[in-house]
Amino acid sequence: MAQIFISAGHGGFEDGVVDPGATLPGTTEAAEMMQIRDLVVAELRSRNLSVLSVPDDLSAAQTLAWINARCRPQDVALEIHAGVFSDPSVRGSTVFYIAKNDVRRTHAELLLLALIRRVTQLPSRGVRPDTESPTGMLAFCRNLGCPSLLMEVGFLSNPQDLAIIQRQRRDVALGIADGLASWSRAVGSSPPTVPGGTLPEIRINLNGGIYPETGIIVNNNAYVPIDLADLLGVDAATAPNINRVRYANVVYIKAVDLQAYNVSVGWDAATRTVRLRSRTGMQFCPGAMDRIMGIGSTSEVQLTLFLKNVNEVAVNTYRDLPKLYREEAAIEGVNHDIAFCQMLVETNSLNFGGSLNPAQNNFGGIGSPTGGMEGASFPSARVGVRAQVQHLKAYGSVDPLVQRQVDPRFGFVVRGVAPLIDQLSGRWSADLEYGRKIMAFMRRLYESAGLL
Repeated sequence: MAQIFISAGHGGFEDGVVDPGATLPGTTEAAEMMQIRDLVVAELRSRNLSVLSVPDDLSAAQTLAWINARCRPQDVALEIHAGVFSDPSVRGSTVFYIAKNDVRRTHAELLLLALIRRVTQLPSRGVRPDTESPTGMLAFCRNLGCPSLLMEVGFLSNPQDLAIIQRQRRDVALGIADGLASWSRAVGSSPPTVPGGTLPEIRINLNGGIYPETGIIVNNNAYVPIDLADLLGVDAATAPNINRVRYANVVYIKAVDLQAYNVSVGWDAATRTVRLRSRTGMQFCPGAMDRIMGIGSTSEVQLTLFLKNVNEVAVNTYRDLPKLYREEAAIEGVNHDIAFCQMLVETNSLNFGGSLNPAQNNFGGIGSPTGGMEGASFPSARVGVRAQVQHLKAYGSVDPLVQRQVDPRFGFVVRGVAPLIDQLSGRWSADLEYGRKIMAFMRRLYESAGLL
């Protein structure tokens, strides 16, 4: 009998401290999700389905290990979360799935539709590949041995969503249970892809040419021979976030995991071919793609098209930003791609809603020189971009500024202390995943521009 695993996001111990997730007065994300999870479990068991509830005291890594120790390819796993956003008008439910997997996208749509049918007042934000999550990947969607999805039920910061989560808890649980039951049946009815049978073979297109070996499909994900990773400049034998399987005496790795190493991964369903492309000279190594000082690779048109994809409304309001970033970054020798993607992180893709407001022209989240809560303000968009570029140069280089200093905090930085994006984490921002979030936008930008 197929099993259904369900996990309430957060609540476990991370580095010895309980992680409550998002917090609001009187409640936490973990507490709300646990209550919904318990109702889902009870409902599924009343339907005679086999369901396992992940213990609440496990860390995120332990949760994955706990499920992997028990799951089989015909099982399914879901983790439920709730969001908090600085703009209280943001609301709705979404389901994340592993990128480049059309089957898992269909599963996500099935789950989301079931929830919205039960709770019609809850807006749908659609399903999204995990590459559109803040860090560019979700371990729960990628690192389990059975099909897995991550649902964001709604936003605790939105009064309507919070009311639905707290007052229509049973309806929410019934919707999730409906979706899990349908998803479990869909996975159970698929042809088995487990060792003991013959796994489906696929073709591999590597940098425009057909690779002589074939790959395989495991749980609807493309896997490629591990030796291929060496051609892409990736040491897959020791990389901690690459999934491996041994089949027919060959070790295969999950193709989509290569995205974290600046490899573009695509899928041609018509020819059953996985497409892998590495950017020339940009294989994964510190300082190749993530060095602050350097020359950007995208054109003004490519930046504009990417901005339109991320926030279509912002294209009209901020039509000059791509040009400004290219010009100002070039003057100081800063990579304009990095500066532009950092701006998207700091301004929530120009939606703002946090401590910054559009009138400040503060696209880099630069603090006030006097320590004020409001942050710095600049007289124009160009000066705001210039200040951000100068602040990046302060961290990434010991060279003097070319233009007059407009960054009010330039002198507070130990020059050249952080030449790589990830070294800004904990420095520019207290968020230890700050650099990963910038890199996630970088990869999306380069893929959209055909550079990855």
